Amino acid sequence: MRNQPAAATASRPQARAADLTVRRRAGRRRSWLPYLTLLPASVLIASFVVFPVATVFYYSLQQYDVTRPYLNGFVGLDNFRQVLTSDDVFRTSLAVSVKWVGSEVVGQLVLGMILALVLNSAFRGRGLARSLLFSPWAVSGVVVTTMWKLLYNPFTGMLDTVLTRVGLIHAPIQWLSDLDTVFGAVVAAELWRGVPFFAIVLLAALQGIPTDLYEAAAVDGAGRWQAFTRVTLPLLKDAIILATLLRGVWEFNNVDLIYTMTAGGPGDLTTTLPLYVVNQAIRYHNFGYGSALSVVAFAVLLLFAVLYLRLGRFGRDD
Repeated sequence: MRNQPAAATASRPQARAADLTVRRRAGRRRSWLPYLTLLPASVLIASFVVFPVATVFYYSLQQYDVTRPYLNGFVGLDNFRQVLTSDDVFRTSLAVSVKWVGSEVVGQLVLGMILALVLNSAFRGRGLARSLLFSPWAVSGVVVTTMWKLLYNPFTGMLDTVLTRVGLIHAPIQWLSDLDTVFGAVVAAELWRGVPFFAIVLLAALQGIPTDLYEAAAVDGAGRWQAFTRVTLPLLKDAIILATLLRGVWEFNNVDLIYTMTAGGPGDLTTTLPLYVVNQAIRYHNFGYGSALSVVAFAVLLLFAVLYLRLGRFGRDD
């Protein structure tokens, strides 16, 4: 009987050690659990994103033309050398892309801001107006193209019919074939589709601004314009920077609407860099050169994003 307390005392350290071991094992299992739950999504991302991107970088170093397989093989940086030194269409398409992105982002930002300010105010039928405004954002690019091509039709289109009846024009205009109108016509069609994105983002940001700030500005004697420039715009800075960056990347990569409306013509007036990549890789089957163009486009977008976020001081107060 006297030995039982001693035995119990001796077994306590062993029990504590066993309990500590069990807790450590359970802690290891819990630490690995988040990674295990993320594993399926990581595998899908690696399969559908990382692997194709790595493949593009690989083919950019190859001569890979399915129409001339006897010339295929490793060429190193020759494709990039050709892109940067002797490809006039690349420089033209890059300039068109810059013009396209600038026109679209600025136009969509201004119109989206105006619509967001209007929809943020109280008026009868505001819910219906919001629904109608956001509807173009849900329409596919092919449907938008078909609708606007019918609108631009010089013989049966509504645009020429209305302009002729009001006396602004005296003969039908080939909107998608005329060198002076084709770029603006395509820009207008994409504006119709892209403005709702800015309106949605900016309206959400406007609704997060406290009304007390506007009341304080009114007490200080600020008018509507001063309240907009000194209260609204500073508080919308991050939303504007993020929206313009995202939309700029999307518009740079826009292919469906331009291709289905003009196919890059007439000439190369609407041939953007992504459309030039599509023509080289898909139309002319030169996948090696098309991959090199894609890598250059990726580098341009990456440089633009980094510089834009730095210059805009995204996420930092001035």
